Amino acid sequence: MFKESAQLEHEIATPFTGGAPDQFATKALSTKRASADYKAATFMGWRRENGRVGVRNHVVLLPLDDLSNASCEAVANNVKGTMALPHAYGRLQFGEDLELHFRTLIGIGSNPNVAAVVVIGIEDQWTNRVVEGIAKTGKPVVGFGIEGHGDIATVAKASYQAKRFVQWATELQREECPIADLWVSTKCGESDTTTGLASCPTVGNMYDKLIPHGIYGVFGETSEITGAEHLCRERAISPEVSDKWYAMWKAYQDDVIEAHKTDDLSDSQPTKGNIAGGLTTIEEKALGNLEKIGHECRFIDALQPAEAPAKGPGLYFMDTSSAAAECVTLMAAAGYVVHTFPTGQGNVIGNPIVPVIKITGNPRTVRTMGEHIDVDVSGVLRREMTIPQAGDALIDMVVRTANGRLTAAESLGHREFVMTKLYRSA
Repeated sequence: MFKESAQLEHEIATPFTGGAPDQFATKALSTKRASADYKAATFMGWRRENGRVGVRNHVVLLPLDDLSNASCEAVANNVKGTMALPHAYGRLQFGEDLELHFRTLIGIGSNPNVAAVVVIGIEDQWTNRVVEGIAKTGKPVVGFGIEGHGDIATVAKASYQAKRFVQWATELQREECPIADLWVSTKCGESDTTTGLASCPTVGNMYDKLIPHGIYGVFGETSEITGAEHLCRERAISPEVSDKWYAMWKAYQDDVIEAHKTDDLSDSQPTKGNIAGGLTTIEEKALGNLEKIGHECRFIDALQPAEAPAKGPGLYFMDTSSAAAECVTLMAAAGYVVHTFPTGQGNVIGNPIVPVIKITGNPRTVRTMGEHIDVDVSGVLRREMTIPQAGDALIDMVVRTANGRLTAAESLGHREFVMTKLYRSA
């Protein structure tokens, strides 16, 4: 029997009243777990040719440059089960900006959540560079150049290859994998006073519990650490890493912000939304931001944007913009397969290849933007749950997401993919 419209409207307006805790979002449960339990935890993933494990199985159509977006989107329209990743850049970039462009594209194609890749570019030489970079992982990849052939012929050839890749990928089987095979990134957004009190500490508690068992973690948002840089330096594993991180942070301040600001950092940090949520200074925002790295973890290296970690399991810092879509894209390009996203006032961010798990401790956001929230930790503010309990709920959601549960962003179609550009094109 269908529900009366008035009853249905009431349930839509108040989605978190009644029902199972995870009817719309997972609330932090009062389960108590020993640290040893996490060491034995497993998930079902796709083990790739290079040994890395993915939690999604995408066939990606990767444009080398903005001119190739239309061809990739045409192939995606022809072949169901593929995903095009259009973006704005790739022409007349040079120097470190060009290197970052290639590092990002190769990293996205190499991400373990991607089963196979079709690269399309206007020119053969740069297209082949991306193909060769992805091919080092051992996964299937092929490239097509548009010059000398045109869109129609290129789309036809690429469509035939994409169809083969899709049929091949759909027969790949998941296998049971240890929790240590997970690479979990984090970045917060639309922060408010509840972020530093609940959702960011929830992520930090997750890292404190899982990093000792071999997972890879990463945090970034270089400008948002301003005012707490002395605390971040102290969280480095060694003086060498501390100095490397500080040089990276100082360069961002001097070469980017100070060189180009019109007034001061308050042009954009904190944002108007942050201020409305009670964060009146960048220092307040920074102190809440750093809660994401927990109380026990030490970061073991400071990475360039889109740089893959190379020092083994542990927590890393990445030099990134604080813009959500850019930051998540860079972390996906570094190889991370699940992203945790604490939010205060509500953020809709997703990513095409990496599931983004959104966590909030703001009861109003749970009411007004509940369809975007995967883990509700608002009980922390009501003193109905502890941070360790919230961390347990997030770990449960990370494992469920790795096992195939679609995040709110995935189910709502959020596929924000934004390349980072360092300076003007030639």
